[in-house]
Amino acid sequence: MNDFKLKLILSILGGVVFSFVFILLAFALPLDDKEQTIKKIPKGLLEQVSHSLK
Repeated sequence: MNDFKLKLILSILGGVVFSFVFILLAFALPLDDKEQTIKKIPKGLLEQVSHSLK
């Protein structure tokens, strides 16, 4: 019976530590990319029509 309790306590503590690590990673890692998006201004009529369809 003592082995069962020990295994139960160790599995619960392992799950808590495992979850805690992923929670810390969620706060530490950035959510968005730092890349800049370049918007091209349409010059011709065909580019304006294509841009308006987007």
